Amino acid sequence: MVRTASTMMPLGTSAPEFSLPETDGGHVSLADFKDSKALLVVFMCNHCPYVKHVAEQLKLLTDEYMQHGVGVVGINSNDIAKYPDDNFDAMKKEKEDRGYAFPYALDEDQSVAISYGAACTPDFFLFGADYKLVYRGQLDSSRPSNGEPVTGIDLRTAIDETIAGRSAAVEQKPSIGCNIKWKEGNEPGYFDPKGSGY
Repeated sequence: MVRTASTMMPLGTSAPEFSLPETDGGHVSLADFKDSKALLVVFMCNHCPYVKHVAEQLKLLTDEYMQHGVGVVGINSNDIAKYPDDNFDAMKKEKEDRGYAFPYALDEDQSVAISYGAACTPDFFLFGADYKLVYRGQLDSSRPSNGEPVTGIDLRTAIDETIAGRSAAVEQKPSIGCNIKWKEGNEPGYFDPKGSGY
């Protein structure tokens, strides 16, 4: 595991297209969220301690905002051959055990992660109703070992502002987590094997 920060995609970027198999059967795609007030794309996995640290709050937050018309999708882009704890069957169990209501999809060839510039788990991307990026970065300032409570305040504030038709905060801090587990030879140019320095 390499401690890694978000690449911080430029605000205003259009959400890259995707169509991925998800654990409830069928596929989930960007077009499925065309009527949403906003779209939250979360790059995540099952085994990462940073994801486990925020999982309870992630469920609370997504359950709440999905009721207010926010679309949510979780995407796992890890190399499932080397990390079988993140394979499709394990994803199905993770979704059931956590009670996630959002679709949880597998990006097996890692092309969607690369198109989003996703770097870590968890990595959060919030788009407005027009699919333009309004927020990327951390859920909040809590980390597994810093003792701060997991509140989701940064992401919650961004969602509140977005669905109210206002701009999200100017200051946006990178998410920190485990690096996405790239397949050998698939590492994007932004991957730093030494970690983020944050």
